[in-house]
Amino acid sequence: MSDEAGPVTVDEVPPEVTYELRGAILRPNGGEITWPGDEDAETFHLAARIDGRVVGVVRFSPAPCPWRPLASEAWQLRGMATDTAVRGSGAGRAMVENGLQRVAARGGDLVWCDARTTAAGFYERMGFTVVTDEFDKPGIGPHLGMCKDLVPLTPR
Repeated sequence: MSDEAGPVTVDEVPPEVTYELRGAILRPNGGEITWPGDEDAETFHLAARIDGRVVGVVRFSPAPCPWRPLASEAWQLRGMATDTAVRGSGAGRAMVENGLQRVAARGGDLVWCDARTTAAGFYERMGFTVVTDEFDKPGIGPHLGMCKDLVPLTPR
């Protein structure tokens, strides 16, 4: 990425905008890039753009946390993919921060994810905590369960 690139912007997008990066980054050897829940009314998808080009995508959806069943308003972060050419540009951080704000505004109290072990450090820097031992997702590779507690935004 050149030093001439513009700032990172993040906006909500339809699910189909996420499919190209999901396929290229998360499923380069094939596999499903559309998932149950993509079209649900409460699910939202974000895209990070630099100079108008989609360089990152992520999905947030309400889903019970398998490791924290008492969390009343848990959301899952899934399908996060960032173009390898822009890693380190802040696109991933911008998407996660934006998504966490949106989840908190919707009353969410926890965000969880199955993080690839190679991405665990990124999520830890974003405030997530590892809550499982390493486990394998067949055809995808080693993962860790991670969670981040949120303080829901309440009107004053």
